[in-house]
Amino acid sequence: MKARSAILRIVGAALAAGALTWVAVGGVTGGAGAEGLATKAIADEGPGYAIEDFSYPNADKILAEQKIKLKSGDGHILLTECTGAPEQMEVFSHKNEKVCFRTTGNKGYLSLEIPSVFGIKGNEYASQVNMTTGTEEKTFNVDKNAWTAVGETADEKGRDFMLLEIRTSK
Repeated sequence: MKARSAILRIVGAALAAGALTWVAVGGVTGGAGAEGLATKAIADEGPGYAIEDFSYPNADKILAEQKIKLKSGDGHILLTECTGAPEQMEVFSHKNEKVCFRTTGNKGYLSLEIPSVFGIKGNEYASQVNMTTGTEEKTFNVDKNAWTAVGETADEKGRDFMLLEIRTSK
């Protein structure tokens, strides 16, 4: 009998605590309730989601200082200071003279705009560049560790080409 009485007291206390909690969070008065409060706190005060858009870091500063429009990429082709190191890809342009890139990883992609490109010195990666003149788009394969004529110097009409994309792979 004593055990039954103890169990009834425990169950009664639990029910009373549950009822009190329900009233406190607005269950009886029709308030938001614990679920509404939790949803509000997360929705109104929680941090947002980070969404990677693959935009090139400091692109606006690079455009203002160097007149090179770097749009987006996978992070494996990076603008770097030209040092003449053999692992650098060198892009020659009438507007920017020489622009250099360092490639990392097994493959890379970079979307950019460099006007008046006429030559590229490749590195140890197999590389392709997409260029445009007017409405015509052309793809050029860049020789590994050698100079490659692209754009104006590879065009029978000598037209001005803009570099739009660089793709590399090991």
